[in-house]
Amino acid sequence: MSWTRISALALRYTLLYKRSVPRMIELFFWPTMDLLVWGYVTLYLQRLYATAQSPSAGMGAITFLLGAMIFWDILYRAQQGVTLSFLEDVWTRNLLNVFVAPIRIEEFILATYLVGIVRIGVTLVALIGLAWLLYQFNLLAMGFALIPLFINLLLMGWAMGMITTGLIMRWGQAVEALAWGVPFLVQPLAAVFYPVDVLPRWVQPISHALPATHVFEGMRQVLAGGPFPTAHLLWAFGLNVAYLVLAAWWFRRMYERARDKGLLAKLGTQ
Repeated sequence: MSWTRISALALRYTLLYKRSVPRMIELFFWPTMDLLVWGYVTLYLQRLYATAQSPSAGMGAITFLLGAMIFWDILYRAQQGVTLSFLEDVWTRNLLNVFVAPIRIEEFILATYLVGIVRIGVTLVALIGLAWLLYQFNLLAMGFALIPLFINLLLMGWAMGMITTGLIMRWGQAVEALAWGVPFLVQPLAAVFYPVDVLPRWVQPISHALPATHVFEGMRQVLAGGPFPTAHLLWAFGLNVAYLVLAAWWFRRMYERARDKGLLAKLGTQ
C-alpha cells in the first residue's frame, strides 16, 4: 500500500471540486435544505404541542405529514418524468437520434408528460395502499378535492421539469445534479410539511407565489375537515398557467441556443 498513490488520488478528486461550481454548491445544498425543512417541521410540531388541548391534535399533525409526503411525491415524480426522460437519452447517447428524427419539440415534451403521468400513477397507487395498510391513513377520503389538488401539483412539476431540462440542455452534464436538486430547492418554501405561518414573515410572500404552497395549504384545510379550498385552488391554477408559459418559453429558448451552439451534439456524445 502506497500513501503517495493514495494522496495523489485524494488530491485528484479534491481538485474536481475546486474546478466545478456545481460540485461545490452540492456540498452545502443538501445539508442546508435538510436543515431548513426539518427545522421548520420542528417549529411547527413545537407550536402544535404547546397549544394542543387533546391527543387528537397530535394525530392531526401525523395525518398532515402523511398526506404531505404523498402529495410531495406527486410533484417530484412529475418533474422527474420530464427531466429523467431527457437524461435517459443523454446517458444512452441516443439524444442526437431523437432530435435528428422528424420530432417536434412539443411532441417530445408531451411524451415526457405522459411518462410522468404513468410514473405518478404507479407510485401513487402503491403509496395510498401502503399508507392505508401501515397507518390506516386513507387519502381517498379527501373526496373530489383530491383531483384538482393532484392536477395542480402535476402542472407545477411539469413546469419545473422543463426549466430543469432547459438548464441541462444549455449547460450540459455539469449541472445534471439539478435534475434532483431543483424540487428540493422549492421544498422549504412550498410549506410541504408545515403551514406557511411557520416561515419567517419575509419568506411568506415568496412562499405564496408558488402553486405548490396553495396545494399543500388546501390539502391541510381538507384533512382538517374544512371547506373545499376554492381560493387556494384558484391561486394555484393561475400561478401554474403563468409558470407553464414561462417554462415553455425558457425551454424553447435553451433548446434553440443549444442547437445553434452545437451543444446538443456534444451533450449527446459525452
